[in-house]
Amino acid sequence: MQTEISEIYLGTKDGEEAGRILRTCVHCGFCTATCPTYQLLGDELDGPRGRIYQIKQILEGAQATGTVRMHLDRCLTCRSCESTCPSGVDYARLLDIGRNLVEDTRSAPDKLVRKLMLNVLPYPARFAPAAKLGTFFSFMLPQKLSGKLPKSTKSTMSWPTSSHQRKVAVLSGCVQPTLAPDIDTSLAVVLERAGIETVPIRNSCCGALPAHLTDEARAEKMAIETIDLVWPLVEDGIEAIISTASGCGVTLKEYDWLLRHNDAYSEKAKRVSELASDPVEVIEKSLDSFEGQPGKGQTVVYHPPCTQQHGMKIKGNVEKVLTTLGYELLPFNDAHLCCGSAGTYSLFQPTISSELRERKLEQLQQPGASAIATANIGCMTHLGEKSGLPVIHWLSLVADSLNSRPNS
Repeated sequence: MQTEISEIYLGTKDGEEAGRILRTCVHCGFCTATCPTYQLLGDELDGPRGRIYQIKQILEGAQATGTVRMHLDRCLTCRSCESTCPSGVDYARLLDIGRNLVEDTRSAPDKLVRKLMLNVLPYPARFAPAAKLGTFFSFMLPQKLSGKLPKSTKSTMSWPTSSHQRKVAVLSGCVQPTLAPDIDTSLAVVLERAGIETVPIRNSCCGALPAHLTDEARAEKMAIETIDLVWPLVEDGIEAIISTASGCGVTLKEYDWLLRHNDAYSEKAKRVSELASDPVEVIEKSLDSFEGQPGKGQTVVYHPPCTQQHGMKIKGNVEKVLTTLGYELLPFNDAHLCCGSAGTYSLFQPTISSELRERKLEQLQQPGASAIATANIGCMTHLGEKSGLPVIHWLSLVADSLNSRPNS
């Protein structure tokens, strides 16, 4: 794609990056075939190709408008288009640049709501009491908020106490400890069977949430704080750095890009990105440690989050592990399409988000399935609001099976 970056952006870091990405796009339109919002709305401007063209126009000197911002906001950042693109366009990175260009067009109320979320959700010490208060007064809240609040915030599992030579670090993150406190413990239980010790790291947000809400300074600050927390373990030779939320996992793997301009932390960020692993990447290497088939007799549907299959390019790995452990997985159509959660998207775009969830649940709720398993807290919460089947993390599924069959 030919592009002439305006003098305003020419020579800037974002301008140079955007120009490079734009030049890789051949405008073929293959991306529209797998874009959830284009399929739903049928508008070229609500597909990747249209959004790329709108960003290109601004970079070439066109005025940033609220209309352009609306179309960029409607993007889920599911990155399905990246999996489809034959040219390797870094769409998500271009979108981040584009959203920064239109941020000033927001209304004052919109900015206030986003600021409120940025000052509560990423901080466990603030989010936990807010969630408890919201649960108590849930009858007064709109459905789009009350449906996402936890029914219980108490952990029901015990963290393994054994020490092992092999060690991994797990980041607790921001909202997950309140919404689903047993997921990280489930990871520790599963890895215990493989002879791996899980070291908990009590961090706040990894930076994913502010990055998606165009607060780059806060995202970088949180990434640096996370690096400082894990760095002593990195120096001690930790095997992997894990987040059990695939949305956070993508961000960890891309710390090298997030902090690419930070001279003091760019090398550390690169090392953390190298060590960042999805849980399945560790577990699949140790499957020989699991005796028998603890999941035998259980039939489930596995929903692969976009952040796992399109962001981290881990496709089919969890399904293979679950099948090896004895679970029967039921197939379903359109597994590549987003469920509509996408972090805070379901709060800002409730209509589109709800329609995508309805479409996804039509495929996921298969006859004979006992549960829907997934790998991201956002998908769990979003699907669980309307699902007729239990929606659980796949690690919780495996941990429960191991605990119920301790000698398997």
